[in-house]
Amino acid sequence: MVVSSVPDEWGVRFGPLEDVAADPAVTDIAVSGDGTVWADKGQGMIPVTTRIPCQSSMLVRQLAINLCAQLGARLDQSNPLVDASNPQGVRIHAVLEPIVPSGASISIRLPARQHMSLEDLFQRGFMPEQWISILRCLISRGATFLISGGTGTGKTTLVRALISACPPRDRIVIVEEVRELGGIGRPDCVSLAARSPNAEGKGGVGLDELVRATVRMRPDRIVLGECRGKEIADLMRAFNTGHRGGFVTVHADSLERVPSRLITLGLLADLDPQLTAHLSAQAFDVVVHLSRDFETGHRRIAQIGFLTLTPQEKLTGTVALSWDGRSAPHCEPAMTEFARRWDLPHECDVADDSSNGGDCHGRGC
Repeated sequence: MVVSSVPDEWGVRFGPLEDVAADPAVTDIAVSGDGTVWADKGQGMIPVTTRIPCQSSMLVRQLAINLCAQLGARLDQSNPLVDASNPQGVRIHAVLEPIVPSGASISIRLPARQHMSLEDLFQRGFMPEQWISILRCLISRGATFLISGGTGTGKTTLVRALISACPPRDRIVIVEEVRELGGIGRPDCVSLAARSPNAEGKGGVGLDELVRATVRMRPDRIVLGECRGKEIADLMRAFNTGHRGGFVTVHADSLERVPSRLITLGLLADLDPQLTAHLSAQAFDVVVHLSRDFETGHRRIAQIGFLTLTPQEKLTGTVALSWDGRSAPHCEPAMTEFARRWDLPHECDVADDSSNGGDCHGRGC
């Protein structure tokens, strides 16, 4: 295996994990309390051997403390759980015993080594080629994106690619709990990260406060790294008062179940479910759902659709396009309404391959 040096701009020395972190294919590293090291190279977590082994739980504990210290976070018995990141996008989550059986548990998310475009994602099998035009059309028309999916499905990777497809004149304000979208290489971009309270319980800055701050920073597009709590109320208010074209990620296991996830988040913000439904339907123009194959680890865009309100005012997720990652993409009946709504040109349509079991329903395929 050819190993390159860990980029100096990451600002972290990984010690015994240095050779693993230097592998360009590695996106995530995990260390168990007994010193076992795992790495994700695109096919899920697999055990790996390091040049310098972590031979004891004490070494794992010291490694965890050292890594967190480099990110400016204190990990000790009084603060045994840390989730920290640096401006370069390295994210470290560490837990000490006795919360874990021995030593420490370490999880590391590494930043992207290159800025992938939508075309790059297609080359990696992340989406059908025809969908590149659809996404670019939606971006150019100011659609607000909600990107859903589970952990490790590529939500952050897709957001990076979508941001890179925005016009260079756009001013983008990014809000994250921990920095993962840093270093996207745009001249007019502001990156905001939440801050935990200090030992006295003071100085904390939450995502909801940061979202409220974005609207006073003259953004063309607001990006929220992950919506997971009461910040959804301020976010939807911003999107419903003229701040269009943003990107937001949320955890969900299908596009159809995104509405229930949004309702749950709304309850955390003391929003009535019916109000959340109305705000959501107006705030988010397109939902892109990502999936990961458990057997192969292949990540892909599985569904593209939108949110609607039924006559009974129930929020629903409607699929316009779907893809299983193997056969041709499938055009659902709702694609007709979706294409009409955004005036998508014919070249944005899905190919009329009869093997996919569907057609484009009057869109000229």
